[in-house]
Amino acid sequence: MPRRALVLGATGQIGRATVKRLAADGWRVDAVSRGSRPRVRWPAEWEVRTHHLDRADDAALRRLVGTGCDLLVDCLAYTSRDAVQLVSLGDGVGAAVVISTCMVYRGPEGGNFGGDVGAYPALPVPVREDQPCLSPDDHTYARGKAAVEQVLLERAFFPVTVLRPGMVHGPHSATPREWYFVKRALDRRPVRLLAYGGAAGCHPSATPNLAELVRAAAARPHGPRVFNAGDPDPPTVREMAAAVDAALGRTSEAYLLDGGGAPGLGRTPWSLNHPLVMDMARAERELGYRPVCDYAASLPAPQPRPRPALPAGPALGRPSPYGGDRRVDGKGARGAR
Repeated sequence: MPRRALVLGATGQIGRATVKRLAADGWRVDAVSRGSRPRVRWPAEWEVRTHHLDRADDAALRRLVGTGCDLLVDCLAYTSRDAVQLVSLGDGVGAAVVISTCMVYRGPEGGNFGGDVGAYPALPVPVREDQPCLSPDDHTYARGKAAVEQVLLERAFFPVTVLRPGMVHGPHSATPREWYFVKRALDRRPVRLLAYGGAAGCHPSATPNLAELVRAAAARPHGPRVFNAGDPDPPTVREMAAAVDAALGRTSEAYLLDGGGAPGLGRTPWSLNHPLVMDMARAERELGYRPVCDYAASLPAPQPRPRPALPAGPALGRPSPYGGDRRVDGKGARGAR
């Protein structure tokens, strides 16, 4: 009899990749979402069953789990309440894989990844899963994720695997971070301004790699346990910009700012004052995990001309104020091709 997997948040970018990977691995997948996004038409050969329900409806989720599911993948756990809800399912769940974030890591003096990017903490490079984490609460995104982890790792009756991705990227993103560079290419801007010298920022995490980690964890249902979830050979921000240019069939000149720049002036969605690079050795050793792609390979094939295929998101798609380009006078930047 096929193993049953229930995916919460199935129409988001992580959920879609996970449904695809599990279906390919022979799972019978129940794809669960609120139904607020455009309807997803899953390929018929995947035999995916679609369900619409509100995550906050405990009774509806319990009915859907029914007599049990072998695997529950939760892409929507943001608060301790969500974690308590999962725990309450008890023996109806064979094992769970829950998406957290690398932003739960705490700096050496309690620093965290909230507030101004210039005040972010310096973590070990690479950072391992045993790095101290933030104290949990439900008031911020990162601390809410820490609360989810605490409840599940301490109280779940079933094996739980927590995955900590970095900056998630891939198809079906509502606000693709690559738009920062795509917009400049579409507007034929010849220069890329990059804060912090274009150095490594936040570790990217491709959705196909996250989905493969889910599959690998489901194949070895133990726990409680935590794994970092980043792409192999994480690129610098400068290398990311070059990869996006290559995918668009463009070239540009990089101007590397010594400082942090500002939003719209060198500070990209990946820019950090200190690199956040994750150690992937534990997942490779304990799960036999092998990544599907690196950052450059996750991008679309090169196009002869850039096409405005990405929608303008609420934060990333606004027209870029390029006046800042003209303010660079060479004192705080160095040009390099």
